[in-house]
Amino acid sequence: MGLLRDMFDVFKTLKRRQPSKIYCPKCGSPGIHLASGADFWLTPKKYFCEECGYHGILVMELEKEED
Repeated sequence: MGLLRDMFDVFKTLKRRQPSKIYCPKCGSPGIHLASGADFWLTPKKYFCEECGYHGILVMELEKEED
């Protein structure tokens, strides 16, 4: 029962979580976006950085820490 309760708590916090800011893993720029509109449907999301030209599936996310 404890594991089920823990999983429920995790899903509850994920549902309320605000979208986090994403940054380029190569240069740290916030100017990164999906490379095309179809990249999220059947294939992994691919991102493009306007600053350094990075193409890839990895991004950095920053979240505010809870007190």
